[in-house]
Amino acid sequence: MPHITVQHFPQDLGEERRAAFVAAVTEAVTAAFGVGEGAVSIALEPVPAEDWEDRVHAPQIVGRADLLVKSPAY
Repeated sequence: MPHITVQHFPQDLGEERRAAFVAAVTEAVTAAFGVGEGAVSIALEPVPAEDWEDRVHAPQIVGRADLLVKSPAY
């Protein structure tokens, strides 16, 4: 605990950008939740653009709007 899943359009971050992303998210999560780095897990889930509405937007953004801490601007 905690586990973070980031759903995104398919993109190769490359090792350097991926490592920087993981470090930044890990730092934010450990600071916010007061846990050590070993407690944090992060998953990257590529979702094709043509599937975004059905797999992400409708069920997780619209359907779970009460849980969002930041909403998209679209």
